[in-house]
Amino acid sequence: MKGYINLFDFTQKINYKNEILAGLTVAMTMMPESLSFAILAGFSPLVGLYAAFIMGLITSIFGGRPGLISGGAGATVIVLIALMQSHGVEYVFAAVALAGIFQILVGVFKFGKFVRLVPQPVMYGFVNGLAVVIFMSQLEQFKTVVNGEQVWLTGSPLMIMAGLVALTVVIVLGFPKITKAIPPSLVAIIVVSFIVLGFGIETKTVRDIASVSGGFPPFHIPDIPFNFSTLEIIFPYALVMGAVGLTEGLLTLNLVDEITGTRGDGNRECIAQGSANILNGFFTGMGGCPMIAQTLVNLSAGARARLSGIIASLTILMIILFGAPIIELVPMAALTGVMFMVAIGTFEWVSFRIINKMPKQDVFVGILVAAITIYLHNLALAVLVGVIISALVFAWESAKRIRAQKMTDENGVKHYKIYGPLFFGSVAAFMEKFDVATDPEKVIIDFSESRVADMSGIEALNKITEKYQRAGKKAHLTHLSPDCRRLLANAQDVIEVNIIDDPNYHVAV
Repeated sequence: MKGYINLFDFTQKINYKNEILAGLTVAMTMMPESLSFAILAGFSPLVGLYAAFIMGLITSIFGGRPGLISGGAGATVIVLIALMQSHGVEYVFAAVALAGIFQILVGVFKFGKFVRLVPQPVMYGFVNGLAVVIFMSQLEQFKTVVNGEQVWLTGSPLMIMAGLVALTVVIVLGFPKITKAIPPSLVAIIVVSFIVLGFGIETKTVRDIASVSGGFPPFHIPDIPFNFSTLEIIFPYALVMGAVGLTEGLLTLNLVDEITGTRGDGNRECIAQGSANILNGFFTGMGGCPMIAQTLVNLSAGARARLSGIIASLTILMIILFGAPIIELVPMAALTGVMFMVAIGTFEWVSFRIINKMPKQDVFVGILVAAITIYLHNLALAVLVGVIISALVFAWESAKRIRAQKMTDENGVKHYKIYGPLFFGSVAAFMEKFDVATDPEKVIIDFSESRVADMSGIEALNKITEKYQRAGKKAHLTHLSPDCRRLLANAQDVIEVNIIDDPNYHVAV
């Protein structure tokens, strides 16, 4: 237990003041986002807050790393909007629980490591796109409803909103120059709230979004038919939600690893996320995943342990149970200003400084991933497209590296020494290296500086040896592994394999 739950590992140095203040700040910034996405999806506001509490508590205690904050995130909720509109909230709860099962299986079978395949340009695009999404989502606070339609604020309401947001930004930027003992985001929220209340300023508050008063999350088995037809309905939504949650979560975990200089456990995070989503499904929560904005708020406030996440989730529960009347008075302008600063801090500004030094294909991948994230709000699709394009570019560049050094020895034997990997992308270039018609009767193809990577490479070896055989000549392949030798059954009559000084390696098939 001591090694698993770091909160209770008293040998770990924890700054309790930072953890508590960071937790309070995270709770204040998490609530409006959870409320907004719950309302957007057609849920009760409390469904969003319950998700923030359950996700935050479970993942903070059992998650893959300290400092990572989870809640009712929009990335996963957006996936469920269509299901909510077509079948209702009970099917949503069932889909959330099923998504949790998928996520646990990913962690149990240790598939979380595959997030390492995400290249750095994709990470830049993901982070920059998410920063823009966070920034743009806050512009909704500068709108109001007139005759059932959303319109931009004008006149005094707009000036008041803009002025309070600007004041919040100034406090967040300037307060650390006075002291870093208290998170500037929390100070900004408190100061702006007192100004609004003290001077009786008319502006939008949390109460204008929705009431946050309620009870403890109730246990509730989703009221759906437990049959195959129901599974057919919820399965695709659960699969996509689980994939989106894990993608965002593991990328956020990697980002926290870079910031803190430590390493988290991706598989453990998958299991924690899945467990929290299963509880969401049975305790009327809308589900969620790690939230990069709130995680960055937490880290910027100095939190490095699990305590801040636990404080944040318990704070949300206390607000639901007792503190709603106070929290509902907080101006949305203060929360908007904090989120603006989070968006600015999230953006990888270094990507602009190194853009001239990056390969053009990496710049293209980063911009494409950011664009998909911004316009489609589909993180899983953005990352998948980025990884596929990066893999294709890598394959193309690797294919161009294959070359052959040719020489004829004193015995009249021609030697081809192959450099670079032989795989599906380099097969065509490999075949062009040989001049079967003019080569002598004996040819040696040396793979000491090359490796056969896939079945396409094996087939290429078969073809080239068959060409020499038809020409009445004999090709010898040297420095091939036993694995590769077994796969060359079709050419065993004309292939001589030297495995004396060749290392063992497995050929992917």
